[in-house]
Formats: sequence, C-alpha cells, structure tokens
Amino acid sequence: MEVIATAIPDVKIVAPDIHRDTRGYFAETYNEERYVKAGICAKFVQDNESCSSRGVLRGLHWQAGEHGQAKLVRVIRGAVWDVAVDIRKDSPTFGQSVSCELTAENCRQFFIPRGFAHGFVVLEDNTLFSYKCDNLYCKESERGLKFDDPKLGIKWPWPGRDFLLSEKDKVHPGLDGIEPWVG
Repeated sequence: MEVIATAIPDVKIVAPDIHRDTRGYFAETYNEERYVKAGICAKFVQDNESCSSRGVLRGLHWQAGEHGQAKLVRVIRGAVWDVAVDIRKDSPTFGQSVSCELTAENCRQFFIPRGFAHGFVVLEDNTLFSYKCDNLYCKESERGLKFDDPKLGIKWPWPGRDFLLSEKDKVHPGLDGIEPWVG
C-alpha cells in the first residue's frame, strides 16, 4: 500500500495494492498492523455506509469533545469528491482543507483524524460510501460547518448546479460561527 501525503500532514490518502486479473481484482482494504506502521493509529470501533445519488452533498460534519471521531473512508461503488477541513483550535492549518477523488476504480481511502470537519459530494448515481470510525456516534455531539463558507475556499466540483442537501446541512454556521475542536 502507498500512503500519499497531503498539504495537512495528519490527513492521509491511502492507495491499497490492487491485484487485477481477468476475474476482477483483490485488495486488502484494512490491516491494522500495516496502517499503524503508516502512521494511522486509530482503533476503529464502528463501520458506516451511505448510498447516495449524484449531486448529494453530505457535510461538513464532526463529533465534538470526547466523542470526536477519526475516519477512514472509501467508495465501494461510484465516485465522490471528499473534503477534510482542519477545525482544531490553535492549529497552524485551522480553516484549511484537503480533498481528493475517491472512486470504486481507484480504490483509494482517505484518513481524516479527529479535529476535522468532513464532507463529500457524490459524483455518480448510486454511490456506495463506506467509513470506519474510531469512536461511537453520539447525536448530542454532532456538529456541522457550512460547506460553501467563502472563508474555507473549497473548490467543490459541480459548478453552476445546486447540491442536494439535508435540511440540517443547509443551516450550519460558517467557520466564524463554530466552536473549534479541542481534543
């Protein structure tokens, strides 16, 4: 597997080894020992998945306080543009983001540590998105950040079209209106 550095050192892109032949492919999608050696030391305790239509934007979300979550995300079917925003108090990269395209074809994974808001826009219909979390979900600790806050400067694909958003994703505050993450 190859670990690809991003502009924010704690966020990583993982490209697993893919073994392709006439039958299809085989990939090891998680091996704790190999991930720890690569600097991804989260102990995952919960797996989630979503299925979404093209144009759906989910995020930007995180869990506050002791319920913070690191995530290892990937696409099983379809494609997304995935984004992580640094919301760690006193971080030199506070408010900055990194993004990458995750597809069923490229089999890449995106590691988002605690202290980052996370979101993605779906690029293909019936996209199946999977993520491992290192802490259990807690509704009371759920937080959100406005995906199109100009201060974030995120270049979302899908120019000139409306995203499909949940009601709660439509009303998240901008960067100036959140309580930064403290872990």
